[in-house]
Amino acid sequence: MVSLLLTNPRFSSPHVARKLPARENSKKLKANGLVIRGPRCAVDTPYGGGNLAKFSRITVWDPYKRLGIPPDASEEEIWSSRNFLLQQYAGHERSEESIEAAFEKILMASFVNRRKTKINLKSKLKKKVEESPPWVKNLLNFVELPATEVIFRRLFLFAFMGGWSIINSAEGGPAFQVAVSLAACIYFLNEKTKSLARASIIGFGSLVVGWVCGSFLVPMIPSFLLRPTWTLELLTSLVAYIFLFLGCTFLK
Repeated sequence: MVSLLLTNPRFSSPHVARKLPARENSKKLKANGLVIRGPRCAVDTPYGGGNLAKFSRITVWDPYKRLGIPPDASEEEIWSSRNFLLQQYAGHERSEESIEAAFEKILMASFVNRRKTKINLKSKLKKKVEESPPWVKNLLNFVELPATEVIFRRLFLFAFMGGWSIINSAEGGPAFQVAVSLAACIYFLNEKTKSLARASIIGFGSLVVGWVCGSFLVPMIPSFLLRPTWTLELLTSLVAYIFLFLGCTFLK
């Protein structure tokens, strides 16, 4: 009997069930009213994660209280609290959104306050100018604020003249550099005022005022701060360059 089983290993016993395809098994189970659910994946978990730490102040309306900081907190404290909370509740989407929303509200409020402060400062300055004496108003009528690009270009020009004068201080005086600076000042003023006579008066006036102020200020500088080649004429010319720059840039 054993030899027959070994030579012909075919199992024809009715108790050995034949494997059914998965689709047929599911059809039969559904026909019998049985439903077998498959394993749930990570996508099926509740919104924000099931086992992750949840932010306890999600529903707090005040953004400062939500981040746990006082209303007068500095910018560094605001960023520090936001980063700490995001790191503590990383992975919980609703908590992260609540923290970021509070942080954005605080930033927006800070931006609005800064803008209001600038507007108030401009209005205050304008009010003070309107309430100032007549001679101050007449003086301000001769002053203007040009574009930033214009200011930097002219500042570079006169700074170059000052550096050129310092480099050539051992060879001679800065007479040539002062003459070039005066000519440049008159040229810029003529472009602005469209009057060569007015431009020349303002240019020479700026040079004279600068030279006089330099003659009074330079002797007050301690001698140990100056090089031996820096003469009184050179230092006075540097002050004159400043006045020439101010004259051709801000006067009209």
